[in-house]
Amino acid sequence: MSTPTIEQVTAALAGVQDPEIKRPITELGMVERVDVGADGAVSVTVLLTVAGCPLKDTINRDVTAAVTAVPGVTGVDLTLGVMSPEQRGELGETLRGGQAQREIPFAQPGSLTKVYAIASGKGGVGKSSVTVNLALSLAKQGLKVGVVDADIYGHSVPAMLGVADSRPTQVDDLIMPVPTASGVSVISIGMLKPRRDQVVAWRGPMLDRALVQMLSDVYWGDLDVLLLDLPPGTGDVAISLGQHLPNAEVVVVTTPQEAAAEVAERAGTMASMMHQRVIGVVENMSYLPCPHCTEEGKDHRLEVFGTGGGERVARTLSERFGYDVPVLGSIPLDLSLREGGDVGKPIVESDPAAPAARVLAQVAEKLSGRGRGLAGMQLGLTPTSKF
Repeated sequence: MSTPTIEQVTAALAGVQDPEIKRPITELGMVERVDVGADGAVSVTVLLTVAGCPLKDTINRDVTAAVTAVPGVTGVDLTLGVMSPEQRGELGETLRGGQAQREIPFAQPGSLTKVYAIASGKGGVGKSSVTVNLALSLAKQGLKVGVVDADIYGHSVPAMLGVADSRPTQVDDLIMPVPTASGVSVISIGMLKPRRDQVVAWRGPMLDRALVQMLSDVYWGDLDVLLLDLPPGTGDVAISLGQHLPNAEVVVVTTPQEAAAEVAERAGTMASMMHQRVIGVVENMSYLPCPHCTEEGKDHRLEVFGTGGGERVARTLSERFGYDVPVLGSIPLDLSLREGGDVGKPIVESDPAAPAARVLAQVAEKLSGRGRGLAGMQLGLTPTSKF
């Protein structure tokens, strides 16, 4: 068998992606050296972005497997080094593509990413559970999905995705979102705190700065969909989102009872005031399937929190805005939905056949089937004359 060439080994390494950046390690300048001995033994030096890279074992495994698969290779000696500050600076320039810092890519006219903000009028309606399960359902469709946990005070998304104790890697002045087993990438203010139990006590300017940082200083790559889990109500973050991402489309989450529906209408109205389009309503905790009747094949629903809240919000917002705001789905109460969020295994993955999981998957299909709207987009048109 002939001895492999350096070109063959380099080509194999080009098929290895950095697990956080999701781009080939050869393209990122991470392959420092490749040597091939006369006996087919290969020595490779790969530079990690930072010392103590949390996914270095994945890089080690993937590089070794890729080089071993090259015909003629008899052994692989992999050395993991660390980039110098200058090399990290060059990597940052590569990732930014020459764009200015502090620029939100999803707000640019050429962005193809669909941005959905998940809002609610009040807390406790399951907005974060809806966000997480929609993200995983969209990822199951083969889409590249990112989640921004913009609920600064009540950041629960990392725990629901099973990465509560993970910390993002920083490359120069860029932050890598934390990858999850499902393929969804996530960033949360909770991941940027020194301690998980530390309390965030910020006011307007700090909240705005945090939102901008999670949108502009994080390297998201080419996303198909970005979901933002907003804080409940109509406060500073909702206003900042409207200013920085006017092209975001809003999904309002409510529950059936009157009190939740009334404040959900305000959340939808706030989005419209910020020139964002409300594309639908999700009614969570709609009903409890009677366990006794289910066993007998009957469809008896216990309306624990009343009925009609989602329809009321959709109807009111449709009349107020002058366009159709549909009910995207009515999610039943499900013990698995709560349990999945507590242990970091969302119901659409842990129990996809459950009634709540099926409704969430249907809502995700409706979202993925939508075209990219023009709301908030700059079309780059300049009038040539005055009328």
